[in-house]
Amino acid sequence: MVDVRHDPVITPAYSRSIDPTLPPLFGLDIETDTTVDGLDPTVASIVAIAVSGADADFVLDGPDEATMLLELDALLAGLGDGVLVTWNGSGFDLPFIARRAHLLELSLGLSIWPDPTISTPHEPRPGQLDRVRGRWYELGHIDGYLAYRSDVGRVLPVSCGLKSLARLVGLPLIEVDRSAIHLLSESERRAYVASDATLARVLVERRADARRWIDHPTIVSGS
Repeated sequence: MVDVRHDPVITPAYSRSIDPTLPPLFGLDIETDTTVDGLDPTVASIVAIAVSGADADFVLDGPDEATMLLELDALLAGLGDGVLVTWNGSGFDLPFIARRAHLLELSLGLSIWPDPTISTPHEPRPGQLDRVRGRWYELGHIDGYLAYRSDVGRVLPVSCGLKSLARLVGLPLIEVDRSAIHLLSESERRAYVASDATLARVLVERRADARRWIDHPTIVSGS
């Protein structure tokens, strides 16, 4: 089921890019099954997905994972020109979705490719590539975490986690125990995933240099 909701939390002042030439941004966030290792795509399914645009949010949470992914694919195919925004999507959301789609034998418009130039403090999760770049049909991709880590994370004593930065700039947020997503009610889970997708989009909209963070295929010297 696709639910279209006008965003009740972020005010209009927080919902437009400061770069008027930037294509529309769409925040993307997923939540996974925390009754098992929710970070491992070989055992955990996706239980909720949110796409946040400037005018409406889309929340998908059933009836099953394959249906959600196919509905997401259809939704993104219909958006046309624009850019998906994730938070640590290069290290989690995109490779996780790609792995789950592979296991479910689904054909999606998601393309990912590894980028060895992206540093990461952790080894890749089982069944995942290392950090990746990506696009979905005509939609580019920006990992907001990488953008903020490059400057804010270097000069301020603050984590570049989504909630930390949202709190720093005064954006409303929803906090839960991420290891216990399965204990949330349906309405709580839907609100949480939509909030995270919105925060990712809004934080990247605030960057004057957002365009330069759009993923492009990596060119390896000598190849």
